[in-house]
Amino acid sequence: MRMFGGDASREWHGKAACRGPQAVVFYPPDTDEQSDERQWRETQAKAICNQCTVVVRCLDSAVTRRETHGIWGGTSEAERRVLIDR
Repeated sequence: MRMFGGDASREWHGKAACRGPQAVVFYPPDTDEQSDERQWRETQAKAICNQCTVVVRCLDSAVTRRETHGIWGGTSEAERRVLIDR
C-alpha cells in the first residue's frame, strides 16, 4: 500500500464498509441539498469510514485519481482538494 501513489489493485473494494445500501450517504443526491442535509450525510458517511479496514487504501486511491465527488477515505471533496493541491 502506498500513500498518494495509488493502489493498482482494486481488491480492497470488496472489503470496503461502504458497500451495500448505506452507500447512498457517500454521494450528494441529484436534487439540491441543503447545508444541514449535506452535513448530516457526510457525518454518516465518515462514521462508516471510521469503521472501515481499507480506509487508507480508499483515501490513497481517491487522491491519486483526483476524485472530486463523494466521501472517500473519510474525506469530503473539499478536504481531498487540499491534499490534491499539495
